[in-house]
Amino acid sequence: MPSLFDPVRLGDLQLANRIVMAPLTRSRSVGLKPGPMAVDYYRERATAGLIISEGAQVCPQGQGYLDTPGIHTPEQVQAWRQVTDAVHAEGGKIAVQLWHVGRVSHVQFQPDGQAPVSSTSNSAGGKVFTAEGLTTVSTPRALHTDEIPGVIQSFVHAASSAMEAGFDAVEVHGANGYLIDQFLRDSINDRSDAYGGGIPERARFVQELMKAVATAIGPGRTGLRLSPVTPVNGAGQDSQAQQLFNHVAELLSPMGLAFLHIIEGQTGGDRDVAPFDYAAMRQRFGGAWIVNNGYTRDMALQAVAEGRADAVAFGRDFISNPDLVRRLRLNAPLQPLDRDTLYGGSAQGYTDYPALS
Repeated sequence: MPSLFDPVRLGDLQLANRIVMAPLTRSRSVGLKPGPMAVDYYRERATAGLIISEGAQVCPQGQGYLDTPGIHTPEQVQAWRQVTDAVHAEGGKIAVQLWHVGRVSHVQFQPDGQAPVSSTSNSAGGKVFTAEGLTTVSTPRALHTDEIPGVIQSFVHAASSAMEAGFDAVEVHGANGYLIDQFLRDSINDRSDAYGGGIPERARFVQELMKAVATAIGPGRTGLRLSPVTPVNGAGQDSQAQQLFNHVAELLSPMGLAFLHIIEGQTGGDRDVAPFDYAAMRQRFGGAWIVNNGYTRDMALQAVAEGRADAVAFGRDFISNPDLVRRLRLNAPLQPLDRDTLYGGSAQGYTDYPALS
């Protein structure tokens, strides 16, 4: 049986092991670009089979948090190139996560102070980090039907920019109540056009988006992250979550994508927040399957050995353990996470966690 530490192929990506660094927003970008600290941060973690970067906005409209990077301008491409070169110099592989937050935003991040866009005009509720601290999200406006191709094109442009920046792949962020989730879930999507109503209509946006990105850069370099039942960012449970995400898996299967990256349960929380049969969804997809959310070493070893996952993504453990792969291999103790330094700030809690001596 395969081991967590064995090589694996995900689409066009040949990985040294099955340990994935999950995308982790750290809010330390400089002028919406990764800075020199980010180069060190990702370099230190290059022993992961695959690094998936923090979310990067696909366009100015896609930003929802302070000091998060984009991947849509020449300057951002140049800055990300420093990161990808550093990871490759250490023998690693890195994908960028393509991010559009939709309604989980504030007008101060939006071009000309306009309202954020979504599938709906209903607010997500909750708060986001702005220059003033935690601030209540702004009320969105629903995208017009004829605007949707332009939004999809922003993902295509960002994916092409990622290839210019030297990334090995992209992961489209379709999870955690952000824009794609806002189209998928009937708890949010109240549209009456071709992108709202029944399951096929609500899944149309992600289907068209993934097909466009895969066509632009190749399906073997294109992945997608989904969170079928997570209740974050104002995303209530879909009334037919199993049927919805089974249908999405069936739509994606013929595309030949590199992987699906699935958050099991509530992101960063209860793995059993709502019933869901992930194996049934996986069967309908048929491609490489990355699992995520609260996996311990023993859980990860078992998931791979039993064939329930091709790879396992670790998030918080990678923050405080830059040499997580080695620690897992040796079954060495893990360093605790300093939650006070998660977002923003200096190198403290970012690039100063020591490796095993």
